[in-house]
Amino acid sequence: MKASPIDLLVVVVYLALVMIFGYSFYRKKRGAKGFTTGEGRLPAWALGMSVFATYVSSISFLALPGNAFAKDWSGFVFSLSIPLAAWISVKYFVPLYRKLGSESAYYFMEQRFGPWARVYASGCYLLTQLARMGAILYLLALPMQSLLGFSIPMIIIVIGLLVMVYSTMGGLEAVVWTDAIQGILLISGAMLCLGLLLFDIEGGILGFIELAKENEKTGLGSTDFSLTESSFWLILLYGFFINLQNFGADQNYIQRYIGAKDEKDAARSVWMGSLLYVPVSLLFFIIGTALWVFYSQKSGVLPEEIAADGVFPYFIVNELPVGITGLLIAAILSAGMSSVSTSINSSATVLLSDYYRKFKRTERTEEESMSFLRLSSIIMGLLSILVGLAFNGVASALDAWWALASIFSGGILGLFLLGLLIKNIKKTASKVAVIVGVIFIVWTSVSSFLPEDNALRFGLHPNFVIIIGTLIIFGIGWLMNKKS
Repeated sequence: MKASPIDLLVVVVYLALVMIFGYSFYRKKRGAKGFTTGEGRLPAWALGMSVFATYVSSISFLALPGNAFAKDWSGFVFSLSIPLAAWISVKYFVPLYRKLGSESAYYFMEQRFGPWARVYASGCYLLTQLARMGAILYLLALPMQSLLGFSIPMIIIVIGLLVMVYSTMGGLEAVVWTDAIQGILLISGAMLCLGLLLFDIEGGILGFIELAKENEKTGLGSTDFSLTESSFWLILLYGFFINLQNFGADQNYIQRYIGAKDEKDAARSVWMGSLLYVPVSLLFFIIGTALWVFYSQKSGVLPEEIAADGVFPYFIVNELPVGITGLLIAAILSAGMSSVSTSINSSATVLLSDYYRKFKRTERTEEESMSFLRLSSIIMGLLSILVGLAFNGVASALDAWWALASIFSGGILGLFLLGLLIKNIKKTASKVAVIVGVIFIVWTSVSSFLPEDNALRFGLHPNFVIIIGTLIIFGIGWLMNKKS
């Protein structure tokens, strides 16, 4: 079933408004600093909503309900690690990056270890962002396929091009202000959808709770620690490492620290964005369980071949009233487009600061820097489309994204912690530590293609890669530095 002309009109109007908004920033005269940091003029509440929107991509809007529909609420444990990571960020990371005065997160790596560390960390970051943008574009294509009836590859290409153009025009200032507006739309849309779902479930809220509990759909995972299976403790530990890396070594977040008016505003934005995500992510898991209850009560309505990540889009298109469907599709587009535009902007900033300016001996003019920023935004946008096409057909985009994030992060957190916690770290120690860490990460990636009974296969759960990789790099660096 396709959406009505009214729903299509709502989506088209939304896309048009986003493009007009981006163009309004394009018309303003600004240099490279305005494009990458907003020149430190952005208010804390807008930055906080932008931090929140960076977390809540279409990965959250679609994959979290899909995860809860297929399993339980174990993925919510990831969110429980955010407050501790945010506290560490406010206490240590925000003051650090505010004092450095560079728009790049990886300038710190060069200060502590030399140019090689900056290139290594920024390269891993770019790979991570490509995987992230690809997953988001794929998840955006799922509801749009139900809405328009076009193929997923075609939708990925069209939406990817729209986001690329928007990101290239506006810069960080446009991204942050759009994030603020889209964040409000996203939360409102999710709450409206849950309310409509609970209204349609037999027995209402009580019926939802009873059936969900009977079938153990609200559990947080096994508390038995396992090396091969996902458990409460593994997701909590994985979430802590990922979130610590987000706040400490992710350009998306650090650009927002620098874009704030002062250190207090930067800290407020971290607290606002991170703490807002925790209840909102729970909201998405509740929606996923409510979808399972709804379709359990209506046997045979849901197509058997539909993937878990596609259930929420199917509900939006087939069960919601005319007009509301368009609003929910717009909310999903808000989640995905804001996240992709953020990644494109931050990736362009990294390419400018860590490569273009770094390896060009002559000083670049503002005009040359702006031209490079726009060109690199286009390149990253096109590459993200290719990655999105590669995601087409995966069983769970959330699990695939978590595995790729664990691999492509490349142990950046371990190197960052070495630089932060060990004052007189030797360069040789840090290089050896990273080499061993990369060998470990490459081995885990390659061994996944080996038969399960092969002795060379990495036998632990994929989420252990970032945990062990970080500990290897930090541990070897610390031990070598201590002995030398």
